[in-house]
Amino acid sequence: MKLLFIEWASFGNEDIKEAFRAEGHSLVCFPFSNRDGRKDAEIEEALSGVLHRESPDVVFSFNYFPVISQVCRKETVRYISWIYDSPYVMLYSYTAINPCNVIYVFDKELYMEFHNAGISTVRYLPMAANTERLDRLTQSLPLKPLCDGSALHTGSGCPFLYDVSFVGSLYTEQHNFYDRMTGLSDYTKGYLDALMAAQMHVQGYNFIQESLSPIMDDLYKALPMDPNPDGVESREYLYAQYVINRKITGLERVKLLSAVAARHPLDLFTHDRSFRLPNLRNHGTADYYDQMPQIFHRSRINLNISLRSIKSGIPLRAFDIMGSGGFLLSNFQADFLDDFVPGEDYVYYESEADLLYKIDHYLHHEEERAAIARNGHDKIAAGHTFRHRVREMLAEC
Repeated sequence: MKLLFIEWASFGNEDIKEAFRAEGHSLVCFPFSNRDGRKDAEIEEALSGVLHRESPDVVFSFNYFPVISQVCRKETVRYISWIYDSPYVMLYSYTAINPCNVIYVFDKELYMEFHNAGISTVRYLPMAANTERLDRLTQSLPLKPLCDGSALHTGSGCPFLYDVSFVGSLYTEQHNFYDRMTGLSDYTKGYLDALMAAQMHVQGYNFIQESLSPIMDDLYKALPMDPNPDGVESREYLYAQYVINRKITGLERVKLLSAVAARHPLDLFTHDRSFRLPNLRNHGTADYYDQMPQIFHRSRINLNISLRSIKSGIPLRAFDIMGSGGFLLSNFQADFLDDFVPGEDYVYYESEADLLYKIDHYLHHEEERAAIARNGHDKIAAGHTFRHRVREMLAEC
């Protein structure tokens, strides 16, 4: 099969291109730089030209772009997209129902919303990992120096560099729309404080969006946000997913990391180099392809604290951790239970106290921890690689 690959600066580009080729498919790459993704006459013309010249069987992109879908609809070419971002407002474009589309989302609860609305173009597909590449990297190759000047080294002489590590954003340095709101009434401030505090105590169900109606007018005055002209998303969706859930995630991550650092050495890899805690080493960012797998492999415990806008799905970070042979300790996400066994392939925590208890436990039970990490890796390799996902996506084409 011949695929036109929409290439932009996404995670996983090289992994899925390798998987397509390994499965016997040929690729033609189309550079795509318009992240707005909705309308662009120049891109539409260029894409139409490439489709006529190359005659691919399928167009593929990470994440969904309405402008690509509209061209594929016109040219009657199948458009497969796989969304790994959350939230992703372009999923609510009216173009999502174009018959050329097959849009995969990694969150089963999100998929069910579309399924229950009778939208058949949106389907469920978990994320994946390239265990062949990760194994080559973690077992034999040295790593580039980290941002702080330290270096990771492979080999039996240094099996672990970190006891507990977290790789991810603190949502203190970007996309922090919450702190841009001005002029909120005292009632709205109190309502939001109580709502966020309540949500932080609940794992596995997010009630923010359904709770915003009483304060929507005040939120809009404080930070105007309107649905897109080609979209069916509500204002409640925009404020819940892009403003409040991001703020909750930032507060939750700082709270949990502070609790962990109060008891154990903690290594953090994040954009915000200014973040400081006693007993915490902030290394700055880590390269996705070269450095993150080594961090995951060389940490006794890798934390996953999911973005609150992810309803039930397994974040890409979790697949990367397990695929790298790392031990995963995650918040509860229901989709894990479809394919992985808690306490056998990974471990989840239910509260701050439970998180601290399980960190203590697994730092002192090395054989049990190592067996879980090994099981998680082997299960990814056996059924959750990019090659497996490519087969699933193209099975009906």
